Amino acid sequence: MLTVGTVVIGVGDIHRAVAFWSEALHYRAKRDLQPGDDFMILEPIAGTGTRLALDVSESPVQRYPRIHLDLYAADASEQASEIERLIGLGATRLDWDRYPENPDFVVLADTEGNPFCVIDTSH
Repeated sequence: MLTVGTVVIGVGDIHRAVAFWSEALHYRAKRDLQPGDDFMILEPIAGTGTRLALDVSESPVQRYPRIHLDLYAADASEQASEIERLIGLGATRLDWDRYPENPDFVVLADTEGNPFCVIDTSH
């Protein structure tokens, strides 16, 4: 059986992306970031789980990426507080034109402009 080991996100500023995603997900860099680094793997502080790799890319951010990241919240209250926490870390709300009626998700962008969703999983 396969499992997801690492998800990769293209970034322009590796230092800013490491800072944001480390705080956002309670992850840590696998090693110290060095001058000139263009790739970093973040892993859960708590131990096991999917790793997140940040890779410096010159490709433009895609409004509708083919693969994107979903973050789960237990209910609407947790979703709202996590959205505010992420905005406090530098995320922004996206004006998303594909919301269904009564969506269980909110689309944000990280500090690089990459879209991701915060989902209320109680639905």
